[in-house]
Amino acid sequence: MPELPEVEVVRRGLDKWVTGRTVESVEILHSRATRNHIAGPKDFISRLTGRTVAAVSRRGKFMWLVLDDDHAVVTHLGMSGQVLVQEADAEREKHLRIRCTFTDGGRAMHFVDQRTFGGMAIEELIEIDAGQRLPESVLHIARDPLDPLFDPSTFVDGIRKKRTQVKRAILDQNLISGVGNIYADEALWRTKLHWATPTERLKRPVAQDLLGHATDVMTEALAQGGTSFDSLYVNVNGESGYFSRDLNAYGRENEPCVRCGSLMVREAFANRSSFRCPRCQPKPRGISLD
Repeated sequence: MPELPEVEVVRRGLDKWVTGRTVESVEILHSRATRNHIAGPKDFISRLTGRTVAAVSRRGKFMWLVLDDDHAVVTHLGMSGQVLVQEADAEREKHLRIRCTFTDGGRAMHFVDQRTFGGMAIEELIEIDAGQRLPESVLHIARDPLDPLFDPSTFVDGIRKKRTQVKRAILDQNLISGVGNIYADEALWRTKLHWATPTERLKRPVAQDLLGHATDVMTEALAQGGTSFDSLYVNVNGESGYFSRDLNAYGRENEPCVRCGSLMVREAFANRSSFRCPRCQPKPRGISLD
């Protein structure tokens, strides 16, 4: 599933191509793509048609198109969702779910989703403080490290108060948003922490280092267009990201650790996998992984 860098790449592309443009027509080719819009596909079409996109915003992995009527088109990419900006007369993709054209002609916006786990919904924007508004479904999401108003001390205090494994904590979108399985493993490798380290054992400097590494790795991934392992994640132009070449932990089972040479291991974690170096990231004392 796309994480902060991948979603931010898409957000920037959309902001360049659709901000300031007015929607002329909306076509829904699969009803599941608007299943989170409770009023249904017809209402989605009527409420989006004629609206102007004022901005494209993001918090963590959540992205939305701000409309000119105090509402937003909240877009979830899910496992395979893509938002593409293409010439209006381009051949339609096999898994096209939603298509929007604009009054000035030119490029159209396509929501493509092979597995149809993602989708779009129109929500009211709610003001949370002076000058900042969020869709209702995003209100519970914490700020992410690339947010100018992100407070590092709040994160450090929050993670040290938890009673859980460190990886579970940094995947908690109520504590810090944008971090998923890939960048969690990368940040933990850089910090030399085992994923099952109890958060109550974290010293403040270690928690600060973990946050710094998480921020750094996502910033580096963003500069390379994000991480792509297949054709499912692409930017608005259909191009893949290249950060997978620079991953030090995720997906590197049985490959040598680039820091010490030990073979990387993969372990079961919350119905997913976690990758670590057994030498650089030893299991904490007194902790069972069973």
